[in-house]
Amino acid sequence: MDQGVVDTADGRASATPAPAEPPSVGAEPAPASSSRPRRQLAVDLSILAVVGLLLIAAVGAAAAAMSREFYSPTAFVQQYLDLLAGGRAAEALAVPGVTVDSAALEAAGLPANASQALLRRDALASLTDIRIVSEHADGDVTHVKVAYRAGAYPGTTTFDVVRDGSVGLAPTWRFATSPLAVMDLKVSGSMSFEVNGFTMDKRQVSPDGVDADPDATLPLLVFSPGVYSVSVDTPISATPGAAVLSDSPFSHFPVEIRATATARFTSLVQQRVDEFLTTCTTQQVLQPTGCPFGLIVDDRIASTPVWSIAHQPTVQIVPDGAKWRVPPTDAVAHIEVDIQSLFDGSIRHVGEDVPFLVTGSITVLPDGTATIVVGGPDTN
Repeated sequence: MDQGVVDTADGRASATPAPAEPPSVGAEPAPASSSRPRRQLAVDLSILAVVGLLLIAAVGAAAAAMSREFYSPTAFVQQYLDLLAGGRAAEALAVPGVTVDSAALEAAGLPANASQALLRRDALASLTDIRIVSEHADGDVTHVKVAYRAGAYPGTTTFDVVRDGSVGLAPTWRFATSPLAVMDLKVSGSMSFEVNGFTMDKRQVSPDGVDADPDATLPLLVFSPGVYSVSVDTPISATPGAAVLSDSPFSHFPVEIRATATARFTSLVQQRVDEFLTTCTTQQVLQPTGCPFGLIVDDRIASTPVWSIAHQPTVQIVPDGAKWRVPPTDAVAHIEVDIQSLFDGSIRHVGEDVPFLVTGSITVLPDGTATIVVGGPDTN
């Protein structure tokens, strides 16, 4: 039998491949090639699960941190304080719960007609070193305590904050108690004054307007926290001033300052008083008209009286409502005159010091000039 096939095309012979031998009976099968990929997949899935959990935790922590930073009661208070520190008074007033009406003021026992003139940038002092001290929830109210430095004065204030709805998933807040306060200000000796360098006039902020009582207390709304320095610095009067820290929301505190006459103003009044009394001495009578001194005698004068001022008064000036006054001040005039006795006709020469008191009333006009009326103790 032939063992091959002859290729007649090119004369080459090719052998037919022998069939593979069947596996021996009882031999073990080869390991499955898919077991290793399945174990690797399980490991990969476990790693992904851990990474996923870590990502979820990180996202949760970031969300919590963001909530504390931007959407918590502490963040709400911090934003309000940052506005004050930046001098943004109008924006601070727009923070929910800050602005109040007259009814709310009256209900809290505060003056319902308190002026808002100081709720402006020009009247704010510096606010620095702001630090949140604590946040404590008490039912619906959260108490946020902060420390700061207002001007040169350190202070702490606790604010009451409540939930005020939400924007999407983010909560919003408002002040449960307004952080505004009322300064009850009384300024003696001047109709104008300065608060933190901002000039004001009583007639501009008083409820009575141009008819403002110069001695009346002015209720003025102020921000808390804040320091308010009140002073007077005019050509007529001045005071070193007084600084007060507003650190208690929705309360009121008194401030009283008394201006004193400037040296220039006192010197001017002294000059006018001296001139007035000198003019009085030109009247050659025993009782000069309109003057605070004179001499009363029961006899007849035998010569022309001659007056002089032996001791001019040392003038002091004190506030008197919208005016100023010279309190009764000692002075001495001197007279030289001959007196003839009505009893026996004899003539005697009198050279006598005549003590008297000088008073004065000073009215400051709107244009800054002053009128001075000098007289005796009974002069109005």
